[in-house]
Amino acid sequence: MEESRFRIKIWGCRGSYPKPGKDTVIYGGNTTCYEVNIENCLLIFDAGTGIIALGQELDHKYHKTGKNITANMFFSHIHHDHLEGLLFFEPAYYKSTLINIFGPNTFSSTLVEVISKAMLPPYFPVEFSEMNSKKTVTEVADGDIIYFCPFEGIPKKPDESTKNSFIKVSVMRGYAHPKGGIFIYSVSWNGKKFVFSTDTEGYIDSDQRLIKFAHDADILVHDAQFTKEKYSDPKYPKQGWGHSTADMAVELANKANVKKLILTHHDPNDTDDMVIQKEKYAKTIFPEAECAMEGKTYFL
Repeated sequence: MEESRFRIKIWGCRGSYPKPGKDTVIYGGNTTCYEVNIENCLLIFDAGTGIIALGQELDHKYHKTGKNITANMFFSHIHHDHLEGLLFFEPAYYKSTLINIFGPNTFSSTLVEVISKAMLPPYFPVEFSEMNSKKTVTEVADGDIIYFCPFEGIPKKPDESTKNSFIKVSVMRGYAHPKGGIFIYSVSWNGKKFVFSTDTEGYIDSDQRLIKFAHDADILVHDAQFTKEKYSDPKYPKQGWGHSTADMAVELANKANVKKLILTHHDPNDTDDMVIQKEKYAKTIFPEAECAMEGKTYFL
């Protein structure tokens, strides 16, 4: 069987902070990073610590083939657990690498300024501007659409004759996360659709905008950090923290007619056994649900 040309790989799916150790060996302890490969186009969603291993794999391929690396990197938001791996992303230090970065403009700083602040001395010895790679930085907004040539692997405006063959990345601004909200991304190509929606919190009757945005997705990645018990614990509730429960994710997946649901952003205090129980529960109400697992690959 010919391998699909639309591939998704999970490099990190832990929330808040990395959690290595014996209790997270099945689902992984690295923070968020998802890779999407379509033909010769590499799309990376978030740069948590999972991106470090991705960078090492790209480095190995580069030295084996001599082919320069082009990476298109999308940030859902710039909280530390979604940015911290960029500092150790090996291809970012090669002059031959091109990195196209897409993400939010905050209320007080540009995207370049926010990323740069994470790499300033004395906290880190290399500044963002000193990374040797060629970098472009684009601030996105709700409703934006970015097209990519699947063969050149770069953002490119198609003409009418090539539009249907190009990769389409759509942008939705979400407001259910503290201090600026998040961006949700949809990747469509060749009749298939992948939606990346982390760090979002459910609404009563679900998020109507996200239902429309994710409609008929082949794969929906959705935040499900908390159990119902943790979320509504009277002593220490997590309401308003910007994260969902499996029930919230399943409700949205059902209403959006999603084919497969991947629950992500596992709580750092959740052991593998706890994540297994979350998945078992989710499958009782949405059979095509599963919990994100570091290293797992999907084909569309």
